[in-house]
Amino acid sequence: MAAAAPAATLSSSKALAFINGGGNFRFGKLYRRNSMELGKLGNSSFQFSSIGGRRIHFRTSVRSYDSTGGVDFPSQDEAQPRVYQWPDRKRPRVCILGGGFGGLYTALRLESLVWPDEKKPQVVLVDQSERFVFKPLLYELLSGEVDPWEIAPCFSDLLANTSVQFFRDRIKSLHPSDHFGMSGQTVSGSSGTVHLESGLSIEYDWLVLALGAEPRVDIVPGAAEYALPFYTLEDACKVDEKLKALERQNFGKNFPIRVAVVGCGYSGVELAATISERLQDKGIVEAINVDNNIMPNAPAGNREAAIKVLSSRNVKLLLGYFVRCIRKVENSRGGDIETAETRKHIILELQPAERGMQSQTLEADLVLWTVGTKPLLLELDSSDKPRDLPLNARGQAETDETLRVRGHPRIFAVGDSSAFRDSSGKVLPATAQVAFQQADFAGWNIWAAINDRPLLPFRFQNLGEMMTLGRYDAAITPSFIEGLTLEGPIGHTARKIAYLIRLPTDEHRVKVGISWLTKSVVDSVALLQDTISKGFSSS
Repeated sequence: MAAAAPAATLSSSKALAFINGGGNFRFGKLYRRNSMELGKLGNSSFQFSSIGGRRIHFRTSVRSYDSTGGVDFPSQDEAQPRVYQWPDRKRPRVCILGGGFGGLYTALRLESLVWPDEKKPQVVLVDQSERFVFKPLLYELLSGEVDPWEIAPCFSDLLANTSVQFFRDRIKSLHPSDHFGMSGQTVSGSSGTVHLESGLSIEYDWLVLALGAEPRVDIVPGAAEYALPFYTLEDACKVDEKLKALERQNFGKNFPIRVAVVGCGYSGVELAATISERLQDKGIVEAINVDNNIMPNAPAGNREAAIKVLSSRNVKLLLGYFVRCIRKVENSRGGDIETAETRKHIILELQPAERGMQSQTLEADLVLWTVGTKPLLLELDSSDKPRDLPLNARGQAETDETLRVRGHPRIFAVGDSSAFRDSSGKVLPATAQVAFQQADFAGWNIWAAINDRPLLPFRFQNLGEMMTLGRYDAAITPSFIEGLTLEGPIGHTARKIAYLIRLPTDEHRVKVGISWLTKSVVDSVALLQDTISKGFSSS
């Protein structure tokens, strides 16, 4: 999903002081950049290392710096060790790594609580992107229901009226030290240090791990080269641009656009429903799933509503198959006349998951990948030394019932970074609903720890499940009313209202609410005019 040196985003009225390697103070120069200066995404891998522990790696990507103001860091070659100087040496220091649902909402929760003046924490939020992305609404970008600013506001705008400082940067390494003492603090007065790719180091008293995850497109040969994931804002924009290009290419021609969706979980089904509605009779959508049913873990009401919609839009379901490989076919025909045979150039080889079924080969113009994610927290190497952070097999941090990482009383983990287990010992799924609730508890428990209050055990409350099925269609199954599923326009409206309430800040909710209401009025007027026009023409 080569970048310029990332930088920290601050308001122009606040300059940061840094200590260089020799201990002298140095102030960063504030400057501005235009948003058109964004560079390409670049992948990078780096390591978490800890004192006496096992080296730990994770991989992520970052775009070049873009904001209304920031600290002008030197290039990596000439950068010297610099330590971020917190404004107040006495107040607690909280560093949050990751600005998704878990990280951003933890920061906002800390900001909303009532604190004694001397104990209100200073909060720094670090993320590799300039924007927070409300991922459940990414599908609406493809249907044209929302604009990017509505579901992907800038962190600088969301945090403008708070005391939270935002740094746009990548994490290079982590050195926790809270496991050395019962109190969680060492003789240096710090519970650990985070080193950023820009060369900046941040000492903290409390740390929140909320680094999220990335799609796994390396599972099948050819997937990374020829399939597009649908997980980030950049992914959604790429898919939208590809569909627009295919629609232009297909205009006036008699062969359909073929789209293959790999995976029939929530994401795959929502994609298939949205794209099939968009293409209508100009496209063919085929959805592939290794299970013999779609969304096997979803409530029955949501699954039945999805099957009904997919069937009505002629989405072909290939159940009980997995993708063996994806390859590209070189066009062998010459000439300027484009045919269906010369245009389809992506081949998916399907292998049956059970005996008695025949292998299949699909041709597609666009392949969308929705199978599997991997947490960005940690990726272990082959060292024999013991690691500091306890991880499960997926690379998530094992936590206790209060969301603290086991053995680290000053580190909390939420969302995809957390391997929180319920009463049955099962790890909670990495969903937005789980991250919402964990952020609320993590913020409260940091408040409780700072104020010498007992920490609360996290208890997940399943409120139900929602999914979009098109521009005016959705399905909602609330957990508190057994057997009820809201479908069609009613479900669509209820889903939009529920997510509007969940947007990060009151100011952003008001802006988006007005925008959605305006669009709804315009659509209603257009529909009324169309109905009247058809009535006159028929008479």
